[in-house]
Amino acid sequence: MKKIVKNKFILIALAATIFLSTTAFKNDFFEIAKQIEIFTTLFKEINMNYVDETNPGDLMDTAIKSMLADLDPYTNFMNEQDVEAARINNTGDYTGIGAKVKTFKDKLVIVEPYKDYPADKAGLKAGDEIIKVGNTLIKDFKENSSDLLKGTAGTKIEVTYKRQGKTATTTIERAEVEIKAVPHFSMIDDNTGYIVLSKFNRKAHKETDYALRDLKAQGAKRIILDLRGNPGGLLNEAIKIVNLFVPKGQLVVTTKSKVKKYNKTYYTQSEPIDTEIPLVVLIDGKSASASEIVSGSLQDLDRAVIVGSRSFGKGLVQRPKQLTYGTQVKITISRYYTPSGRCIQSLDYWNRDEKGNAVRVKQENYNEFKTKNGRKVFDGGGVFPDVAFDASKNATVTNAIVNDDLIFNFATNYYYNHNINNLNDFKLTDADFSDFKTYLKTNNFSFKTKTEKALYKAFEAAANEELDDNIEKDFNTLISNLNRSKEDIINENKNFLLDLLTEEIVKRYAYREGLYEYYKVHDSKIKKATEILSNTSTYLGYLN
Repeated sequence: MKKIVKNKFILIALAATIFLSTTAFKNDFFEIAKQIEIFTTLFKEINMNYVDETNPGDLMDTAIKSMLADLDPYTNFMNEQDVEAARINNTGDYTGIGAKVKTFKDKLVIVEPYKDYPADKAGLKAGDEIIKVGNTLIKDFKENSSDLLKGTAGTKIEVTYKRQGKTATTTIERAEVEIKAVPHFSMIDDNTGYIVLSKFNRKAHKETDYALRDLKAQGAKRIILDLRGNPGGLLNEAIKIVNLFVPKGQLVVTTKSKVKKYNKTYYTQSEPIDTEIPLVVLIDGKSASASEIVSGSLQDLDRAVIVGSRSFGKGLVQRPKQLTYGTQVKITISRYYTPSGRCIQSLDYWNRDEKGNAVRVKQENYNEFKTKNGRKVFDGGGVFPDVAFDASKNATVTNAIVNDDLIFNFATNYYYNHNINNLNDFKLTDADFSDFKTYLKTNNFSFKTKTEKALYKAFEAAANEELDDNIEKDFNTLISNLNRSKEDIINENKNFLLDLLTEEIVKRYAYREGLYEYYKVHDSKIKKATEILSNTSTYLGYLN
């Protein structure tokens, strides 16, 4: 009898659960349908009745972007061109001229020609501004102008470009272009192998696997894996790369979401190549997502020493969903957690400040976790290296300099005004840095600090209230002092800026392949990694 009563209670509870969940689903569905209907009728009325002509496509584009901007920067609407760009990024293959290009202020600029590809063979250089493709002027082309350079392999296009004030025309034959996930691997010394992994596309694991086996065959007894500047990519590729160094069946990452089907645990599936070979992983502030899964999990498992600066801090997973007319929406579906249980997401997009900006997780709010050997690691701020190097001392100024293309443009001018006979001996001097600061002034470089923005806002309020003229004098004095401090900020970031300039300049003379060879001789992080690996007790000391 008791058993029957107990079963009745279970059935009642189950029925109640189903009813409540069904009711909740119906309520959610009703709310979604209601909001869609409101928006549809609003959109229709505006386009039919607004006083001037409207562009439905532009209005919808603005509406979609505004809606998604309220979520996080990784949940994005993708038009047909964006979908194709994502395909290229994931596969690493496309047909075109073989160069990285950038649209900047209605200009199409060659950022980096790939060695021995059509653009390079046609003589195009970094810094060249393409002004016409065939009969189409770039300034008059309203779509993505870089699409003009793509096309079927073997077809030819006539490209008119401007270089150092002079105009020239060349003919380029398009070809299949392969973007390697591992653009470089080689031996640093008789015992140390060096692998650069620049992206996590579908070739990442295969190319890293090949590089590791090849280096071991050459005699490598220790490995440096360089993930600096790697923005991430495919999750499964990251897990497979971790699997090269850890046993089969090891937990690498866990994803958690409000949607049950996205709650997953990912384990290594294959036999590793080498679970014992000493390993150092290099990271920096541009190492994100899949890069952080690799570095974070290897750190948690005490399988590698992490060297460099704090990683970006992207602990979110996205998945594309098909929409109509060849479009997609890439949605953040879950957060990921490394084997110790930490999430390395650094910005909180769901609890914003009064201005609507995402808030960086404060250090006092970091949670402590333990690695396999009991070392302390923390969540909330990216992957913290075991051996730390200073990044930019003021990201505001360095980001402003980079975003204004001043590093890039200075390197272009440097290339056309200097001959370098031996790149291995190349090093920028104090005089070069002085020239760079003069270049910043000549090009009217300016940026506003948070303090400066707040002062201007306060001064505007004072002016509106017609307060004493002495306030204006004090304000001008403060601004003058701030401008002097900006010069100090640039000087404080001298080494960081010189590194950026050196990287850009070396690529002009020796392509990216030459840059990696230059790194092997001059890069301070690689030197430190080699030093750690060459001393077994030092290496093990970081892991225990």
